[in-house]
Amino acid sequence: MYDDLGRPPLDPVALATALTRPGSTWRSVEVLESCPSTNVELARRVRSGAPDGTVLVTEHQTAGRARLDRVWVTPSRSSLTFSVALDPGQVPLARWPWLPLLVGIAVAEGVRRVADVHCDLKWPNDVLVGDRKLAGILVERVEPDHGPALAVVGVGLNVTLAEHELPVATATSLALEGAATTDRTVILREVLRSLEALFLQWRADGGDARLGLVESYVRRCGTLGREVRVELPGGRRLTGTATGVDTDGRLEVRTTEGPVLLGAGDVVHVRPTV
Repeated sequence: MYDDLGRPPLDPVALATALTRPGSTWRSVEVLESCPSTNVELARRVRSGAPDGTVLVTEHQTAGRARLDRVWVTPSRSSLTFSVALDPGQVPLARWPWLPLLVGIAVAEGVRRVADVHCDLKWPNDVLVGDRKLAGILVERVEPDHGPALAVVGVGLNVTLAEHELPVATATSLALEGAATTDRTVILREVLRSLEALFLQWRADGGDARLGLVESYVRRCGTLGREVRVELPGGRRLTGTATGVDTDGRLEVRTTEGPVLLGAGDVVHVRPTV
């Protein structure tokens, strides 16, 4: 039973039935009522032997972690907060930085298909509607006690948050954007199906983003073509025009002193100047 009819619980049976079919990437789907951080919890489980294809979802994330250890918290059942364990196989570690960009495409595509909301991607790991943040993504490399390293991918997607519940004024939610559905079970199912298809193709390509992934990401990336201010560690800044994303997933910014390539780990913030 639940009290808030506008925020029904996820349906774990429907998710498991739809996603953990024979031959699927997804081996299990578990829904927790509350969890400090699905990424922290899933990383702990992976270290103890949880396999790739494990999906962990929580109705209420109480101490969610975003990039650079920022904290991310939303009201219970108002968002989709989940993490998945993926095995990149033989993809070289140098190509793993494409994972958060790939997941961004999957989130944007899943949302478009079932919620009919058009999303843009902000380099490196945000999903936007206009200039307002709809979802964030965090990817971590986790070494289990035995076996190869896995990628633990966390996603936080705002679904039914009202304006006064938004963590910052520059955020938004599917409900605020007039989504065709805010059924989190349906949305999660579609996002994970989209992620599975993109991930399997990327892994089959050996992580080579030149085989379609760069083009797919660039087509959706709203950062490109804009004047941006890049905040760097140590309080340093640079400004210029975001002109492209290279095959390593780095953002190219054309400054007055020439082009600069920036990896996600090199920056604190990238913000449009206009």
